[in-house]
Amino acid sequence: MNAAPGGGVPGRRLRQLAGIPVGVLRGVGTVAEGELGALGIATVLDLLTHYPRRHVDASHLVTLDRLTEGESASVVGQVRRIRSSGGAARRGRGISRVEVEVTDASGSLRVVFFGQPWRVSTLSAGMLALFYGKVTRYRDVLQMASPTVEVLGPGPAPSSPVAGSGWGGDPGGVGHGGPPGGILAGRVYPVYPLSEKSRLTSVRIARYVAEALDRAGELADPVDDRWRGDLGLVGRTTALRGIHQPASPEDVEPSRRRLAFDELLRLQLVLALKKARMRQDARGIAHVVRDPGGAPSLVDRFLDQLPFEPTGAQRRAIDAICADLAGELPMHRLLQGDVGAGKTVVALAALLVAVQGGYQGALMAPTEVLADQHALGIRQMLSGLTVADPEVLGGARPPRLEVLTSRTPAKARAAILGGVAAGTVDLLVGTHALLEESVVFAALGVAVIDEQHRFGVEQRAALRAKGHAPGGRGLDPDLLVMTATPIPRTAAMVVFGDLDMTVVDELPPGRQPVTTEWARTPAAVKRAWGRVRSEVAAGRRAFVVCPLVEGSELVEAASVTDEMARLADGELAGLRLGLLHGQLRSTEKEQVMAAFRAGSLDVLVATTVIEVGVDVPEATVMVIEDADHFGIAQLHQLRGRVGRGGDRSWCYLLSTSRSPEAKARLHALERSNDGFELAEIDLSQRGEGTILGARQKGRSDLRLASVTGDRDLVVAAAEGARSVVAGERGPATWELLEEEVRIFIDDDDAEFLFKS
Repeated sequence: MNAAPGGGVPGRRLRQLAGIPVGVLRGVGTVAEGELGALGIATVLDLLTHYPRRHVDASHLVTLDRLTEGESASVVGQVRRIRSSGGAARRGRGISRVEVEVTDASGSLRVVFFGQPWRVSTLSAGMLALFYGKVTRYRDVLQMASPTVEVLGPGPAPSSPVAGSGWGGDPGGVGHGGPPGGILAGRVYPVYPLSEKSRLTSVRIARYVAEALDRAGELADPVDDRWRGDLGLVGRTTALRGIHQPASPEDVEPSRRRLAFDELLRLQLVLALKKARMRQDARGIAHVVRDPGGAPSLVDRFLDQLPFEPTGAQRRAIDAICADLAGELPMHRLLQGDVGAGKTVVALAALLVAVQGGYQGALMAPTEVLADQHALGIRQMLSGLTVADPEVLGGARPPRLEVLTSRTPAKARAAILGGVAAGTVDLLVGTHALLEESVVFAALGVAVIDEQHRFGVEQRAALRAKGHAPGGRGLDPDLLVMTATPIPRTAAMVVFGDLDMTVVDELPPGRQPVTTEWARTPAAVKRAWGRVRSEVAAGRRAFVVCPLVEGSELVEAASVTDEMARLADGELAGLRLGLLHGQLRSTEKEQVMAAFRAGSLDVLVATTVIEVGVDVPEATVMVIEDADHFGIAQLHQLRGRVGRGGDRSWCYLLSTSRSPEAKARLHALERSNDGFELAEIDLSQRGEGTILGARQKGRSDLRLASVTGDRDLVVAAAEGARSVVAGERGPATWELLEEEVRIFIDDDDAEFLFKS
């Protein structure tokens, strides 16, 4: 049963385990099957990949007579009795109190839970449990208040002597005095994720896992001895036993690393296959980047006429993109850069390569404000440039740029769509409106998506598909996706492994770091508003950002509409204030932004609608109210709206929050202006769920792997996946990995990736 079909890799395969219902295990009846199902466990594979969330080293357990006030400890004891009662009224409601007496042969301990009435149904007399928490003293009696609890087993009745051994007998030797023994003696105990609604315990899951491992035997391993040796990894069978049944604490981490590598390898294999499949199916455009006769190209003329010298990072990015565009395979590249690093210049260079070859370029942004800002900036940078056109007198004309959003008037919209279909519009900038069926390009050559994390995978594909529009040339446009929200390198490999990556990691000359202060005292807040007034008096402008449009009883945060009125009568009285938020009509937004850019308004009071793309060089002060309501990445983006004109600039983070998480975020912003450094901090603070969510499609297979803690494994998995797709690991490895990947992706993805 363990032999591999066709003489491949020996051992039992994950596919086989995925086909065995968990109900075949001893003790898993209809009720237990339902309880396991509530945890997402339906098959033996589900069970073996339901990993412990932590392990308890039995050698660190102490008896109750050895507890010390003020220390945190792990103890195993039996519930002798349990009772609940209401507490003192607070805000008109009684606070429940559950008191549990826990004993072992050496003594007793009081355990109390506040506001957790459900403990009465999960703990009962005679039950054996592990309690972990800080030991305190109340009325001269030692106790633990609301500790972590793991139910180990039903245990004997409290009036009976504790005897026997194994899963159903002696639950830890707690009835015999001395250190805990029996099942817990000399071993590391796995603690599994459980549901409060079921009667499952870690002991029962461990028993099921033990049987599953014994009956499964040796497991097929796609990572052969040599490959494992190069990476310093243990075998798969060793790893699964080591994570579920470690003989010592030292067994856990090597086991976790191996299983984490498997997770990352499967994920990277999907991304590598996706990249290979796209290249295999692609019909690309080999753009002419350089004039064969040596004449300056449109891109050369564009860069030469810029009022500043492009940074080395910008030139390296443009060179990498031009190399892609000259090739026959469509470009599929991610351009990362910190706030103000000049990504738009790089993107425009890519678009102009298309235009100089007779193709069209499209730039899609997530908001009308950002689309308008891009159009304004691009028009300024295109001033003075011409493109060849034999249809006009003189044989040359300025590039034609149009903007298309949901607010474009019908008459103008018809003219724009006609020009796009006829090929007379060279560059089309817009929002999701670019994806509508009525938008038909004559020859789309390069597509740019800004702030790509706000678009789905399907929307990215829909824009690329515009190159196959009726009447078009049926070729795949080159795709450049941009983000000003930096992603740490290893996280980017996990999320965007199907894209080539370029980083613009230099700021233009003259850009000064924004001085950032967390204003948490009345004096600091007064200083912030004073700075706004002094900068306005000097002819400059300021932003004030609030998290809400209107007041809410659910969130205590400044409302932008209320705050606008308050500031106009208070700290900013006498200044010209404008209001901008997402609920305004498009024409109102446009009018407010135009007035602010022109200097008719001194201060723009806004929501996060100004988070990206707003470029007003005269703005030198950013005040963010209730700053603790924002994440690090969003705060950094908002801060990036000032300091864009070379003048010294300030950002004030107003918050009186005492939350440790908020304090950590705000201190990080005070210390650093480096978006990539802040992205690392953000990832470590918030975990990787939010970043992995950017994958937007397919379930995450990362249960043990961490993109921050396992950076070496991320890199090794990416290289391993590349070698597998290239056929360097042999057909047996490929066959087994293909089989495993199919388990973790849906059928449509599998058909796309493996159709040849």
